[in-house]
Amino acid sequence: MTPERQTLVGYRLERARQTLEEAQLLLEAGHVNACVNRLYYACFYAVSALLLTQNISTSKHSYARSLLHRDYIKPGHVSKEMGDHYDLLFDSRHKGDYEDLMVFEAETVRPWLEPTKSFVDHIADLVARETQ
Repeated sequence: MTPERQTLVGYRLERARQTLEEAQLLLEAGHVNACVNRLYYACFYAVSALLLTQNISTSKHSYARSLLHRDYIKPGHVSKEMGDHYDLLFDSRHKGDYEDLMVFEAETVRPWLEPTKSFVDHIADLVARETQ
C-alpha cells in the first residue's frame, strides 16, 4: 500500500471515531435524528477505510454495503450481527434524512451507541491486520 493510501486509511478511521463522538454529543443534546446520521457515518467511514486496504474507493453507500456483505460478512470476518447493525443504521439514516415526519426517539437510538462503537473497533482491527 502506498504511503498516501495508508494516510487516507488512517484519516478515515479517525473520522469514524470522531463521528462516533459527535453522535454521543448529539444524542445528549436531544438531536436524535442527527445522532442516527452520525452513527451510520461512523460505520461508513470505517468501512470505506477497510475497502481502501483492498484498493477500492467508493462514495456509493449501497456499493460499500454490498462489498462489506460479500467480502467480510459472508466469509465470517465480520459477524452477521454486526452486519445487521450496519444495515439497521443504513436504513435508519436514510429514513431520518429523507422521509418527512420521521422522528427517532432517544430510547430507541441510545442502545445503538455501543454496537456502533464495537463495529468501528472491529473494522479498525481488520484494517490493522490488512495493513501489516
